[in-house]
Amino acid sequence: MREEEIERLRGVVRDCVSKHLYSSAIFFADKVAAITSDPADIYMQAQALYLGRHYRRAFHLLNASQIVLRDLRFRYLAAKCLEELKEWDQCLLMLGDAKVDEHGNITDTRECNSMYLDKDGEDREINILSAICFLRGKAYEALENRAQARLWYKAAIKADPLCYEALECLIENHMLTCDEERTLLSCLQFGPEDGWLSSFYSCLIKKYDKENVVEAKFRELEQSGPNTKLSDKSVLCTLKSNTDLLACKAEYYHQCGEYQKCFELTSELLEKDPFHLKCTLVHLAAAMELGHSNELYLMACNLVKDYPQKALSWFAVGCYYYCIKKYDQARRYFSKATSLDGTFASAWIGYGNAYAAQEEGDQAMSAYRTAARLFPGYHLPTLYIGMEYMRTHSFKLAEQFFMQAKSICPSDPLVYNELGVVAYHMKEYKKAVRWFEKTLSHIPSSLSEMWESTVINLAHALRKLKRYNEAIAYYERALALSTRSLSTYAGLAYTYHLQNNYTSAITYYHKALWFKPDDQFCTEMLTLALVDESRHGIDPIVESRSGGLFM
Repeated sequence: MREEEIERLRGVVRDCVSKHLYSSAIFFADKVAAITSDPADIYMQAQALYLGRHYRRAFHLLNASQIVLRDLRFRYLAAKCLEELKEWDQCLLMLGDAKVDEHGNITDTRECNSMYLDKDGEDREINILSAICFLRGKAYEALENRAQARLWYKAAIKADPLCYEALECLIENHMLTCDEERTLLSCLQFGPEDGWLSSFYSCLIKKYDKENVVEAKFRELEQSGPNTKLSDKSVLCTLKSNTDLLACKAEYYHQCGEYQKCFELTSELLEKDPFHLKCTLVHLAAAMELGHSNELYLMACNLVKDYPQKALSWFAVGCYYYCIKKYDQARRYFSKATSLDGTFASAWIGYGNAYAAQEEGDQAMSAYRTAARLFPGYHLPTLYIGMEYMRTHSFKLAEQFFMQAKSICPSDPLVYNELGVVAYHMKEYKKAVRWFEKTLSHIPSSLSEMWESTVINLAHALRKLKRYNEAIAYYERALALSTRSLSTYAGLAYTYHLQNNYTSAITYYHKALWFKPDDQFCTEMLTLALVDESRHGIDPIVESRSGGLFM
């Protein structure tokens, strides 16, 4: 057969693959390989078999080839077949022995000297070494050797920053701490035309920086495109409406506690792309925080109908039941989600929270400990373990776990808030003030109602230290965030009472009792304030200026 006819058949095979006609591709690829015995044609036949799900046959064809152990492309495809067959140990054997250090640098360079047939000469392909590193990571993760998996995923993204799947595994499976994520991104070698990708990756990692820093990252991307320099502000904003970028922004809003803003953005995105699963997860989380049970119900129904085998679908069902406080059912569906996908961090947290909501501490602890083991870069399981210890008044143990959470994610304000609460309970009020002030300094956006309790707690701690004027300033700051808090009015009233400012104290006790008329503390203190005011009969402001105020 003439070379032109053979080339035509190769074109037919490629066209059949592009049209997903895999049986036709296998038929013609088999004939081409039989005629030429060219390694590239044997590889094309194996590729067609792999795409047609004939994994065992494809592996046999590749393994029988004399070139399989010398050509990285043959070896990689053979290992991919073993991956689909779930033969993980054999997959690692096929990929060969290689060493990687703790930073994800490959120390064994023998692979780099292996032959790689590149018939088509593509100049923008993913580095084959990166793909091999990534597959090693998947095999180790399937064998539950997460430490090795983490190293090989790091090696994959270092070998080629375009291997997004490796970065996705590291981020989605919470394999790295905040600092480790930043360090990894800083050492990636991007090409001169891939500056936009560096910025995009920085938006994917944990976003606990100050608001202006994070917003600047988004603006930089929105004002650039894949084929432009980031410094060129005159170009058309090609990424401004990109769904992945906007999903990252929604995730940031959720992290800041701006749940309504997050919910509005995800709702808009899901109208354009109803099957964007990352956006769906953020949407579910925001709906949970806002108590939108009807939205959760509709989302759960649609997901179970469209994706009955996905863990996200049953997680959505669990969220609905958790939202309506049917914790037994919520637990059942969170458990189902974890059985479908053992690396679904949110489902493990939901499972533990459903137990904690019914004060079943042992089971909640078990779920949180499992999550902490599976996701070493995720600080929330450790944080929730600390909260459970605090609920049972084991304050020293709680503090230890909060400090551990802080070491994993040193920029999450929620960690500092819990450290402040536990210090307050241990009557270490100076330490509590430091932690609460640190909480407010780490909030990535302007203060919202979500952080009202932190401001109140700081005011309580200042009051305990007899720093009454500072305490009053923070109580008033809390009132600016929400005017419906009994604790704020009661604390403000009591602080004025301690300053002998009885008129103001009486006013705020009355406001507190308007929210809860039967509150024992406010009722008793109001009576005392009225007695004190009638007994002293002098202007408390004049007395305040004369000194001798503090009790």
